[in-house]
Amino acid sequence: MAPVRNGRVLFNEIPTSRWQSPLFIMRASLTMIPVGSQTIDLENAPLEGGFLVKTLVLSIDPYIRSRMRDSSITGYLATTSTIFTIRINAVILCTSCHDVSPSYCIVAAAIAFQEYFVAKDASVFHMLENKEKLPWSIYIGVLGMPGQTAHHGWREFAHAKKGDVVFVTPGGGPIGATVIQLAKAEGLQVIASAHSENKIEFICSIGADVAFNYKTTKALDVLQKNGPINIYWDNVGGETLEAALEAAAVGARFIECGMISAYTASEPYIVKNLVQIIAKQLRVSGFIVTSLDDKWLVDFHKEFPPKVASDQIKYKEDVSKGLESAGQAILDELTGKNKKK
Repeated sequence: MAPVRNGRVLFNEIPTSRWQSPLFIMRASLTMIPVGSQTIDLENAPLEGGFLVKTLVLSIDPYIRSRMRDSSITGYLATTSTIFTIRINAVILCTSCHDVSPSYCIVAAAIAFQEYFVAKDASVFHMLENKEKLPWSIYIGVLGMPGQTAHHGWREFAHAKKGDVVFVTPGGGPIGATVIQLAKAEGLQVIASAHSENKIEFICSIGADVAFNYKTTKALDVLQKNGPINIYWDNVGGETLEAALEAAAVGARFIECGMISAYTASEPYIVKNLVQIIAKQLRVSGFIVTSLDDKWLVDFHKEFPPKVASDQIKYKEDVSKGLESAGQAILDELTGKNKKK
């Protein structure tokens, strides 16, 4: 077989708050195979005890931005090198798996934005059974990290009770949309925000009782009218977090899985009413999804695929074809131009 292209995505410089697609460029290079090559021989790549994989689907998620920062700035995720080796959930094709699995198995792993690479550590891969014959792409969405974040965080921290009011931000992404459906399955009242009328329509279709556009409507106005809130699912932070603190009921649970508003801000928003955590005896829980895998991942894999297959849990996708589209896809995600996951 003739050598084939092995493209990957790099970024030229640390982005500013103003995003430009040319920050992202395509380069043909290799990881764990001789540097400088622009192609890869799929039949004769030096495995050295590893196995060769082909990327089928890559995920675009907001946390990508937090890893593309100056290394002098501290954060809970490590910064990337010049090569775009961010942590992502992916579905890949294994062409020479040795003891990992049969040839041409489908597995999920955290890998770089690259077409082919040789992996050495089988422990980072997870076999996907896909008994329901669902599209592989949803294993980086509602059946991947976003869905797991919603599932694990809700099961661990929500402590939902009959009559609770839940505020979900943002509600139109894969995490928030899943949380809305989990809350409605328990009979709760749900308030959710999104940035476009398209997403407002979607979150209403999956059960949100109150939906508003946070670009045109103040969150505090909505919460004061429809609250107080007992559970706040927060992936935004900033001014929206401030509004939620103001509108929280005594003893409310705040589930913090991200701070999207801060990822591209030149100056972070300073929340001015943190004293409400004490005054209202709030329970604030921050988490990273992998920290809860040992407790909840097995349950997730039992519960979610059948529910997605039977349309009990709904989802939407944005799909961009080819690594050449990665720059624009990341730009759209971080500027709110994407319509779905």
